[in-house]
Amino acid sequence: MALITGLCTFLYHLPQIYKWLLKPYYIGSFLMTVAFLVVRKAPGVCQHLATQREDGNSCDFDWRELEILMFLSAIVMMKNRRAITMEQHIGNLFLFSKVANVILFFRLDIRLGILYLALCVAFVMTCKAPVYVGPEYIKYFSDQTIDEELQKDSRVTWIVEFYANWSSDCQSFAPVFADLSLKYNCAGLRFGKVDIGRYGEVSERYRVSTSPLAKQLPSLVLFQGGREIMRRPMVDSKGRAVSWTFNEENIIREFNLNELFQKSKKLSKDRGLKGEEQNSSSPDEGSDEPHPETNNPEQPTESKKDQ
Repeated sequence: MALITGLCTFLYHLPQIYKWLLKPYYIGSFLMTVAFLVVRKAPGVCQHLATQREDGNSCDFDWRELEILMFLSAIVMMKNRRAITMEQHIGNLFLFSKVANVILFFRLDIRLGILYLALCVAFVMTCKAPVYVGPEYIKYFSDQTIDEELQKDSRVTWIVEFYANWSSDCQSFAPVFADLSLKYNCAGLRFGKVDIGRYGEVSERYRVSTSPLAKQLPSLVLFQGGREIMRRPMVDSKGRAVSWTFNEENIIREFNLNELFQKSKKLSKDRGLKGEEQNSSSPDEGSDEPHPETNNPEQPTESKKDQ
């Protein structure tokens, strides 16, 4: 029964998976991942390769290559324990497979190792991982707009993600944060993002390090009245981030999103009542008194993603 359910789920999502796999980044990564397997097993090529097998069969893995592949599997399993999306699982597999292939090719033939390493460098420079472009309700800040927006209305609570485009963790977290913005965004609870890899002043001002060693990317900060209330991950005395898993359940629990959303909906209702009172108290047409301007209770249009 479980097998049938899994098969039905796979078939249901097959068009989306097929479209996802056709992206150049994943096609190239897959070819780079299986490169050593193809070279070792390809007829007409494997016969000319060196081997340490006792039977002299150069078209099969020797004991050292099997050890490297088993160690690779263990590393991928450990890294994927913290992965939160399918893209992150696949990305970890591709990354460590390429590292293992570099070691295997250098061990097999130094010329093949240099060639494969050059191909990896060229691939990284020319083919970037796809960026999430799905639906979201997020305000993208710049170094000049973030302070103004956070302090504009003290009744509005902001959850701001500090990210960098080069960070694979930020790219993996993007669909999760977008989904949260669609579920919880309202007049009193807003979601924002700022690219601190581009705006270095914002990184210093809000004390979010862009160093890969600090492991502070992405960082989520809760602001109320322009003042920081809490952030995740927390930072220790040495400036390193305390280990924290960026999944939807942890964020909802740590930031009390359900409670914040209920309070924020009350703010929306209060704004609507005030607008109705102002409309009912306005003078009739033809009177000499000017008509007072009413506040627009609708939320402002969000800016498009900064490409």
